[in-house]
Amino acid sequence: MSPQVAGLLQLTALIAALALAYRPLGDYMARVYSSEKNYRPEKWIYKAIGAHPDADMRWPAYLRGVLAFSAMSVLFLYLMQRVQGSLPGSLGFSSIDPDQAFNTAASFVANTNWQSYSGEQAMGHVVQTGGLAVQNFLSAAVGMAVAVALVRGFARSRTGELGNFWADLVRGTVRILIPISVLGAIVLVACGAIQNFSGIHQVGQFMGGTQEWNGGAVASQEVIKELGTNGGGYFNANSAHPFENPNPLSNLFEIFLILLIPFALTRTFGRMVGSLKQGYAILGAMAVIWIGFTALMMWTEFAHRGPAFEIAGGAMEGKETRFGIAGSSMFAVATTLTSTGAVNSFHSSYTGFGGGITMLGMQLGEIAPGGVGSGLYGMLIMAIIAVFIAGLMVGRTPEYLGKKIGTRQIKLAACYILVTPALVLGFTAVAMALPTPADSMTNSGAHGFSEILYAYTSGANNNGSAFAGLGADTQWFNTTIGIAMLLGRFLPMVFVLALAGSLAEQKPVPETAGTLRTDKPLYAGLLVGTILIITGLTYFPALALGPLAEGLAS
Repeated sequence: MSPQVAGLLQLTALIAALALAYRPLGDYMARVYSSEKNYRPEKWIYKAIGAHPDADMRWPAYLRGVLAFSAMSVLFLYLMQRVQGSLPGSLGFSSIDPDQAFNTAASFVANTNWQSYSGEQAMGHVVQTGGLAVQNFLSAAVGMAVAVALVRGFARSRTGELGNFWADLVRGTVRILIPISVLGAIVLVACGAIQNFSGIHQVGQFMGGTQEWNGGAVASQEVIKELGTNGGGYFNANSAHPFENPNPLSNLFEIFLILLIPFALTRTFGRMVGSLKQGYAILGAMAVIWIGFTALMMWTEFAHRGPAFEIAGGAMEGKETRFGIAGSSMFAVATTLTSTGAVNSFHSSYTGFGGGITMLGMQLGEIAPGGVGSGLYGMLIMAIIAVFIAGLMVGRTPEYLGKKIGTRQIKLAACYILVTPALVLGFTAVAMALPTPADSMTNSGAHGFSEILYAYTSGANNNGSAFAGLGADTQWFNTTIGIAMLLGRFLPMVFVLALAGSLAEQKPVPETAGTLRTDKPLYAGLLVGTILIITGLTYFPALALGPLAEGLAS
């Protein structure tokens, strides 16, 4: 069987698995966020934190809950790293330096999971499991809560109430993320991923020296790393490490976990707004972009250029032979079109165009299907923009799901769209203009520029993957990427929740013969075009200086 046919079969199996899980999971999540019942363990949590889960919040109160909880999470994780040397189970590792501790705390709380350190050489068991893995659950639950708040903004009318942040946070963690993670961890252990609290031990003789390995609760952290679209790996090699991702079956399962909740949330959206067709339209737009990017990546990496590529069957540099080009390409697209950032190959070693595809996936806003929660609310923002453009074409006041899209809504949507490009391009320009950051580049020319552009694209879009050629463990990059991660995560949430509040206050507009049907394939096509055009106009000059220039020169 040729590698191309094997890749096509893997992609078909993945699509089938996602299709089977779509309806039950989407309906279940809709019931979770619509339920009025609180289970006993949840009541214990509410009592411990002093929350009142049945009290609805307007958007400013909801936002204060998001920001306060996230700020305390950053502080807690920062302090845990700073005192690691005094904690049990530290494996003899010293405390983390202040700039790296800030970067890591901001990274995991912002659902970015950018790592400027080698996990197996810096973090002990307590920080890994009690700090980083816990934030993998909580940051994902925060994103889901904000997405559900926006959906309620469309579903509700004549009220500014969006639900209760604390109830959404707890239910998303307890009822959705933890149960799936338990089952998923069992599957990964069965595939060969490790799950223990082993210390550091030496193995074998390699080139006159010994190699040290340490164990850890890897399978349990790996599953929420993918399911919650987090991405931070237990080991420096991330999902290319055999302890995290042992074989092609585990690789396909991890890709499935990455895409599972973001795709299923479109069903949740349709169920909560009372129109499954609206959810299918959003799903269709997401699927077209994802399948298109996957096909383009496979074509780019399988293309033969000379004898070396023909012998290897394609561009195998930087890829694990366990997964091959197809498994690596599917993983790379899934992880950059979502906010996961996990890698099973090194994107810096991809072809020039292949590296550009990974960057463009993040620059789209990671909405196809996007991160857990963030993908849905990002796509709904683009849906509002698409409706507005369609309204301009026909001279009608735009409407979406029975809500008028007026000046306030468009201003909030525009602010959401502009925040991330401003952070990415601004920080990249400053880093290239200063002498010190450029010293961290492994390569010069277009590829070196791509390393810087990729780093800030990954940080500001809450992705966390790296181009694997930039020495990012410096005070400059730890600080600036940390700031980009926090602003790129929480500033958009401000605009999303403000938009949700303005929509919830509106009176529904009755549908007429002139209303744009947003549940039809024509609108889904308009939505895809809007996404590609807006992104192309924003990032094309920067991409032309980096991956496009490199691809055309090769």
